[in-house]
Amino acid sequence: MSTPSLQIDLPPPISQIAAKGEARPFIKWVGGKQQLLSQFEALLPSTFRRYFEPFVGGGALFFHLWNTGRLPAETFLFDNNAELVNAYRVTRDKIDELIETLSVHKEKHSRKYYYKIRQLDREGRAFNDIERAARTIYLNKTCYNGLYRVNSKGQFNVPMGSYVNPQVLNEDVLRTASACLRGVNVELRDFRSIVDFVEPEDFFYFDPPYDPLSKTANFTSYTADSFGEEDQRELAGVVTELSEKGAFVMLSNSDTPFVRELYGKFRIETVTARRAVNSDANGRGNIQEVVALNY
Repeated sequence: MSTPSLQIDLPPPISQIAAKGEARPFIKWVGGKQQLLSQFEALLPSTFRRYFEPFVGGGALFFHLWNTGRLPAETFLFDNNAELVNAYRVTRDKIDELIETLSVHKEKHSRKYYYKIRQLDREGRAFNDIERAARTIYLNKTCYNGLYRVNSKGQFNVPMGSYVNPQVLNEDVLRTASACLRGVNVELRDFRSIVDFVEPEDFFYFDPPYDPLSKTANFTSYTADSFGEEDQRELAGVVTELSEKGAFVMLSNSDTPFVRELYGKFRIETVTARRAVNSDANGRGNIQEVVALNY
C-alpha cells in the first residue's frame, strides 16, 4: 500500500509583502518556545526532509527554522484550534485585508470595546475568515497575559489585560509572517491523524499542552476539550509509531515522572524555561522542562 500524501496548499499571490527583519510569532501562546530557541539549537536534527508541527501554537520553532534557512520546501503546520488555524491561514493568504481590519480594532480599543468584541461569540454572530482572524489576534494582544482560554461551549473567556498601550497591530511582524507562510500547508488536524503521512527522515516537533506539575497547575483549555492523561498516552503512542517509521521526533513537555515514564525509551534532555501563567507558585519562575528525542 502506498503512503498517503499531503497536498501542499499553495496560497494565491499576496500583494505588498515585505519581509523586514527576522520572523517571529505574530500571536502570543502559553508555553511559547521563543525563549528556548538557543537551547533547542543543539537538539535539532542536522538534516531532514519535511517539517511538521502538529501543535503549532505561536510557531516559534517554525519561524526560527525559516530565519536560519533550514525550513524545507514541504512544511506542515497543524493544530486542533480552529481559531488559531484560521488566523494562520488568513495571515498567509489575506494579509492586506487582515491588517486593514486590525487597524480598526486598534483605533477603537478600550475596555468597553474589548468586552463587546469578546461577547460576539456568545451572540451567534457569523464572521468571515478575515473578521475571525482579526478578532482572535485583537483579543490575544489585549487579554490577560496573552492567554487563550475557552469555556465548555468554546467561548473565549479571558478578561482584559492591564496594558497601557497594547500592540494590537504590528504590520512588519504580520507581513514577515505572511512571507514565511507562503507555500506552507496549514490545517485543522488532530495529532492522531498524522501517522499515515509520515515518511523516513521527516522531522516532527511536538509542543502539546503540558502534563500539569500539580493539580492547581493544570491548564489545557485551548479548545472546549481538555488535554488529559489519556491524551498524553495516545500522543506518546503516536510519537513511538512515527519513530518506528523512520521520522525524527522532538517533543517538549513538563519534567514530571509521568512524562519521563511515557518517553522512557527515548533520549531525554532538559531545558530551563521561565513560566508566568500558573496559579501555583511552584509552576512560575524558572522551571525545568524535558525534551524527548529519538535521534
